[in-house]
Amino acid sequence: MTFQKPHVQAWWRKSLFMLCLLLSIQVGAQTGKFRFAQLTDVHLNPNSTQPTKDLLSSIAQINNTDSIDFVLVTGDLTEQGDRATLRKVKECLSQLKVPYYVCLGNHETTWSESGCTAFSDIFGPETFKFEHRGILFLGFNSGPLLRMAYGHVSPADINWLKSELAKAQKQHQKVILVTHYPLTEGDVDNWYDVTDAVRPYGCVRLFIGGHYHSMRNLKYDGMPGILMRSTLRDDNGKQGYGIYEVSTDSIRVYEQEVGEEKHLYASFDLQKPAYDPQAKADKYPDYSDNKKYPQVRKQWVNQTGGAFYSSPAVEKDRLFTGDNEGVLKAFALKNGKLLWSFRAKRRIIGTPAASEGVVVFGSADKNIYGLQTKNGKLLWTVKAEEPVLGAVTIDHGTAYIGSSDSIFRAIDLHTGNVRWTYRPVKGYVVTKPLVTAERVIFGAWDNTLYCLNKQDGKEIWKWTGGIAGMHYSPAQVWPVESDGKVFITDPQRAMTAIDLETGKTVWRTYQSKVRETIGLSEDGERLYSKTMEDSLVCYAAKGNTPREIWACNVGFGYEHGPSMPVETDGIVIETTKEGLVFAVDGKTGKLLWKHKIGNSLLSTPVALSSKKILFSSTDGRLGLLSVE
Repeated sequence: MTFQKPHVQAWWRKSLFMLCLLLSIQVGAQTGKFRFAQLTDVHLNPNSTQPTKDLLSSIAQINNTDSIDFVLVTGDLTEQGDRATLRKVKECLSQLKVPYYVCLGNHETTWSESGCTAFSDIFGPETFKFEHRGILFLGFNSGPLLRMAYGHVSPADINWLKSELAKAQKQHQKVILVTHYPLTEGDVDNWYDVTDAVRPYGCVRLFIGGHYHSMRNLKYDGMPGILMRSTLRDDNGKQGYGIYEVSTDSIRVYEQEVGEEKHLYASFDLQKPAYDPQAKADKYPDYSDNKKYPQVRKQWVNQTGGAFYSSPAVEKDRLFTGDNEGVLKAFALKNGKLLWSFRAKRRIIGTPAASEGVVVFGSADKNIYGLQTKNGKLLWTVKAEEPVLGAVTIDHGTAYIGSSDSIFRAIDLHTGNVRWTYRPVKGYVVTKPLVTAERVIFGAWDNTLYCLNKQDGKEIWKWTGGIAGMHYSPAQVWPVESDGKVFITDPQRAMTAIDLETGKTVWRTYQSKVRETIGLSEDGERLYSKTMEDSLVCYAAKGNTPREIWACNVGFGYEHGPSMPVETDGIVIETTKEGLVFAVDGKTGKLLWKHKIGNSLLSTPVALSSKKILFSSTDGRLGLLSVE
């Protein structure tokens, strides 16, 4: 028999204890049971106290429920995306006794006075990552960003997902993905990019989301997805949230009404994937129009990696555009070669403008910049008090731009000196101002269209048209002017003519159900706008009553992308939220061609001529179409 010395025996006992402890921790991490809750679509509203009461009722019940480890909060935190209400949400969520993790919803992205920077200031990054007992949770933004469109997952976030999933696969981790929108056609425009990116790793067990205010058990190209009910009270007066019970082999999903017993809604296998990691998306976008109209081709396309929410600006042989990563880039017009770049501190949303060797743009970093077009050298900076999301118009050496600090500015193009300011703007500005011989006209997210004196910025008139509700503001449309009238379209699906001198409504029509898109013919005779279903319509600019000249059924389907039709050489060029560019004869309404770029929102096209059209998209594509 061999005897060990006491210190050796103690060493073995200690080592055995540590080994058992590590094994127990590892087994617990892999198989430990736990529960978490989900809050979604809380829609706190500065004009109503009820959503806040509903949220606090759910929070109180979660706090009184045993064994809730954490809470997922999956978007639409607010109704209007404003900073004050986001702070109120944070104040409410701080009452939770457990950690919580938040992602944005479309009400934080489509309407956001801060360009979504308030969310990151208050809650942190737009993506989150944490591990709990062997399961990795990844949350990400599904957009859209400050434009009416389908949801969209940015190229940068898709690359982030792929990187995190690759690491999770190596570590044999199970993954749950968290977003606001369901990853399906008709909800997210590039759903297939996301599902194709995720599927090969085989480690995803479930997608969790919200958006529809009701319980739904879905498949995202074969991958399981669950949507949770809203915390808002339903038609029966019941408010609630979700409870997830995770065991060694399954995830059980419950609807939990406040004051009631929870109800089992769905169960998902945790041990094995519910999808084939070698498969592909069930459906992809239809590009058959490109074969029908072979006269249209892409002269060049630059896949930049950053999402574009604005149109290019052009001066001579160069174009300029800003992206979601906060980079203003200059490209060669001929071949799309990158010439230089300038990095701001936050995303660039508004369309820049370039003239006389200077390119001007605003950023969500609260600055307006003037750069040399030849090399990107910074010439001047104007500091704003809040993010600058507006597009720029340059006219006779002055740059005009609105921001989110209730100020509209006229800035000397070459020196950056502010020539005048107009401060009574109640809402934030994203539009491109209309500058006429004597006036500057723009809308804001406050139901108001403003008309200022071009020389000194003094108010001439304000128009509201009796519109009520911030979401119906004439804020996205780029106004046009002809025949002594200003023309706009707004989210109430109306086209309106306003007297340029008085600000009085000349006519307003709901006939064509147009929304936030308007353009003017080169001769000032005709107005163009997209309807919300399939068609481009043309109205007469002259006269005191609305008169439709023609309607062209383009066949683009349901549409609410805020891009402006532009006419050049008598041809109207327009784009859609699903990546389609099309051309229509301005006088006859005859459809000339269609070309599909991708499946994501295209900004207002820049027509160099009827044969050369620049485009930019939210999936990071910048390019030049050539028409033979």
